[in-house]
Amino acid sequence: MSDKIANQLDRLANFMAQRDVLNLHKKELIDQVLTPEIKARLDEIEAEFTGKLETVEANITALEEEIRQTALKHGTSVRGTFLQVVWHKGRVSWDTRSLDDYAATHPEISAFRKQGDPYVSIVKR
Repeated sequence: MSDKIANQLDRLANFMAQRDVLNLHKKELIDQVLTPEIKARLDEIEAEFTGKLETVEANITALEEEIRQTALKHGTSVRGTFLQVVWHKGRVSWDTRSLDDYAATHPEISAFRKQGDPYVSIVKR
């Protein structure tokens, strides 16, 4: 079974590499069509908007943090016209290793143990 999954992962990596090569080739073809004047103008436009976008991103980040802190103090969810901040009660967690050790001598608590379904994620190596 692991050979099958490894093969599928290799196929997936191959598709991802194909995507990257196609995107690079596309960029090369676009660059061939652009004249030096157009490239220079595009660079000017990029430079003009980079600073503006960075400022807006900084404003967004600062205001998001302010909203988070205010909502935490408020203690409830709040709806705006277009966005909503959702307040969540803190999650309860337990020291699973210690409880498993405790359950060995107190099996009655095992009835309260629940385990979720397994899940996977695909990561680059």
